[in-house]
Amino acid sequence: MKLKILAIHGYRQSDVIFSGKLGSLRKSFKKEIDFTFIKAPHKVPPLESSEKKEEDDAEGFGWWFNTEDKVFKAIEPSNLSVGFEDSILLVEKTFRELGPFDGVIGFSQGASFVSILCAMQQKKISPIKFNFAILISGFKSLCEPHAIFYKDIKIELPTLHVYGEGDKIIPTQMAQELSDVFSIKKKFIHEGGHFVPGKKFIYNDFILEMLSKKSDLKESSQ
Repeated sequence: MKLKILAIHGYRQSDVIFSGKLGSLRKSFKKEIDFTFIKAPHKVPPLESSEKKEEDDAEGFGWWFNTEDKVFKAIEPSNLSVGFEDSILLVEKTFRELGPFDGVIGFSQGASFVSILCAMQQKKISPIKFNFAILISGFKSLCEPHAIFYKDIKIELPTLHVYGEGDKIIPTQMAQELSDVFSIKKKFIHEGGHFVPGKKFIYNDFILEMLSKKSDLKESSQ
């Protein structure tokens, strides 16, 4: 028996890029997890050449933008969440066609998106159903249309929060504030920056616990 996990990439990434970033995790948990990777519906405009790093040559995608000219900055509040509804529809379609999924994993904007999916599930405003989430370098969305998802709620879904003290993209405080929204959680804070740490021990206890719960549910339903 394996866990089936939907993987939601970060801003300016893609399903292919995120699969690469999760390479060591996929290898470490190949007997325990089947990952399904999806690509956000919105193409991100390319960076100016002066801002580019080598890995930025690949096409990048995003789940929503917080400006009309298709830019997203996590640390800037905004009244906009351009393209968000399209992303919700894509996730719901993926659950219908490729699900069910036991859990969802997200990185950066993807982790922020996952937190909203958790809230939507608990508030029963989406048909999707999953049993746990892993949020890496996540943050509470500062887009005004998303405020409703975090309002008057303590999300009871089991979660693992992983983030770095040296993250220069998402301040540690923002990751901490996201974890505060959840009541059943484990946290791992590493010394590094904005990346997916690949050490198996970070995820192992949580993954084994979720596997055990799935096994118990299967037995009780037989």
